[in-house]
Amino acid sequence: MTVTPLGATEIRRLAAELDVTPTKKLGQNFVVDANTVRKIVQAADVQPGERVVEIGPGLGSLTLAILETGASVTAVEIDHRLAARLPRTAAEHGVSDGALTVVDADAMTVTELPGDPAVLVANLPYNVSVPVLLHFLETFPGLQRGVVMVQAEVAERLAAKPGSKIYGAPSVKAAWYGPWRLTGTVSRQVFWPVPNVDSLLVGFVRDETPRGDDDERRRTFTIVDAAFNQRRKMLRQALSGLFGGSAAASAVLEAAGVAPTDRGEDLTVDDYHRIARVGG
Repeated sequence: MTVTPLGATEIRRLAAELDVTPTKKLGQNFVVDANTVRKIVQAADVQPGERVVEIGPGLGSLTLAILETGASVTAVEIDHRLAARLPRTAAEHGVSDGALTVVDADAMTVTELPGDPAVLVANLPYNVSVPVLLHFLETFPGLQRGVVMVQAEVAERLAAKPGSKIYGAPSVKAAWYGPWRLTGTVSRQVFWPVPNVDSLLVGFVRDETPRGDDDERRRTFTIVDAAFNQRRKMLRQALSGLFGGSAAASAVLEAAGVAPTDRGEDLTVDDYHRIARVGG
C-alpha cells in the first residue's frame, strides 16, 4: 500500500477532532501543502531504509512525507493528544507496522531515541529551535545530517559566517558539529495559520571527526557566550572575567593565535576551540 499525504482539509479536520488550535504566539504553524513537506524531505536527501528522527511531528504531514520515501521515523512529540493520534493517522495513510515510532516527550529532555536515527528532519517552532537543535546534536552523535524548517532569521544565524552582523553564539555552537547551509525557501502561504515571519530550510552535515570532547565543548561554549554577551567589546575585555583580568585574557588569546583586539564576531569555531584549549 502506498503512503498518501495529508491534505489541507484533513489537517483542519484532525485539529478540530483533537481540539488543537495552533497559535502564532507559540510559533505553532501546521504545513498544509504536501509539496512543501516533500521539498523538505528531498532537501534532507532521505533514502529508503534510513532511520529519521522528527521533532514535533504535530498532525503528521511531514511525518508521512518522510515515510513515503521508504525510511522509518522516530517522532518526538510533546503534545500528548498529537502523540497518541499520530500512529492511527499513519496507519490510515498506508504506513506499515513498525515504520513509525512515537516518543511522547519534550524534545529538550530526550536522551534516548529508538532505532538510533542518523538523519534529523523537522519543522521547528521559532521559540525553541536553537536549543532543541543543539541538544540533539550534543546528545545524539549518531545524527549525521539533517534539514530543519525554522524562522528565516534563525536559519540565517545558524548558517552565518564570521564577520557578518548576524553571526553570533548560535552560529559558533552549531558549527562545532559541522557545516550548515541554507537549503531552500518556504512560502508563508503553506502554513496554517499564516505566520508573521518568513521561514527557511537550513541543513547540516556532521564532521566525520569530532572537534573535541565534551569538556572542551563546554569550555568553548562558555567562551563563546562571554564573547557575544559583550560583542561590541574587544575580546581581551569581553573575556577578562573568565581569565582573571584583561592582561591574563590577552595572554591566553595571543597564545591561541588570536588578536586580543578582535571581537567575538571575527572568530571561527576553531579559534574559540584553541582559546579553550590554551585557557584550560
